[in-house]
Amino acid sequence: MAEEKLSGAQRGKIRRLSAPHEPSPDEEAGEINIVPFLDIIMNVLMFVLATIAVTFMTTLDVASPKAGRGGGRDAQQNTLSLTVIVVPGGYSIKAKGGNVGPGCTDMGAGLAVPKKFDGTYDHEKLTACASMLKHSNEDFADETSVSITGNPEITYATIIDTIDALRHEPPTGPKGADDKPKLLFPDVMFSVIR
Repeated sequence: MAEEKLSGAQRGKIRRLSAPHEPSPDEEAGEINIVPFLDIIMNVLMFVLATIAVTFMTTLDVASPKAGRGGGRDAQQNTLSLTVIVVPGGYSIKAKGGNVGPGCTDMGAGLAVPKKFDGTYDHEKLTACASMLKHSNEDFADETSVSITGNPEITYATIIDTIDALRHEPPTGPKGADDKPKLLFPDVMFSVIR
């Protein structure tokens, strides 16, 4: 069989038909343009994300504060209302409406428990000071709450160590005794100074 050769007109028609061309407006293109649709979806999504209020919820067991014995004005006067403020220099302690002075012996200005000479917080002295304040009056014996406040630059580990120091009484027996430590201030309220 002999090969048939295409004429020039046939070759031209094949070239015209196989050449890519833009479809005319009346022709239906084979693709759907979804870019405008995606633009609208992205704008709506960004609006929703920007206006949603994100909340993280944590459950904590909290006991209501105890006002002491009785009610009214006497109840406020017979509470210790212990507040420990953690500052870069040590611990400032407020009790019964006043500032506890250095050494925890009397009311006065200054840090009740300054840092140790090596620059670490003195948790043992804080525990002893809180215990002494709690046992200074029999009206304070039933109190279990303490408020701890820290400056923003105080580390999380320091706050946890402070909570631990205020949670239990200092040991009174010989070292190695198997006695359980007595609770000092197990109910902690924490806030940050702004």
